[in-house]
Amino acid sequence: MADYFTHFSCLLDVGTPEKAARALALFQDLRAADQDADDPDVAGFDLVRQDAPDGSSLWIHDDEHGDVEAVIRFVLRLAEDLDLTGLWGFQYALTCSRPRLDAFGGGAHAIDLGARKSIGWSSTQEWLVAALNGEDVDA
Repeated sequence: MADYFTHFSCLLDVGTPEKAARALALFQDLRAADQDADDPDVAGFDLVRQDAPDGSSLWIHDDEHGDVEAVIRFVLRLAEDLDLTGLWGFQYALTCSRPRLDAFGGGAHAIDLGARKSIGWSSTQEWLVAALNGEDVDA
């Protein structure tokens, strides 16, 4: 049997050490609330404060089975709660423990923190299908 994985590792700079502490506290509160939830808010990734106590960056990463959508939801919530602005994004990889067709790939998401929305995403699988169909892959 094959095991499928989603992996990512990225930094989010929230601007100040105080905001980083608030973000980590929110993450820990949500993680505690998720213990009994059917649809957990912050499952599928971990959050670590970089260079504490003076750092303002948060390391967002998966342990084994990452949840890209959970990261996006959490970052958008942070953008709202911490009044974050600017653009931010991250990449992810899709892997498999054994060679399987269509089991490898990845993508990326771009988020406008100030507008509190995703502004675009890319999937290597969809790009490849479009390219092999002769579509304009640079459009």
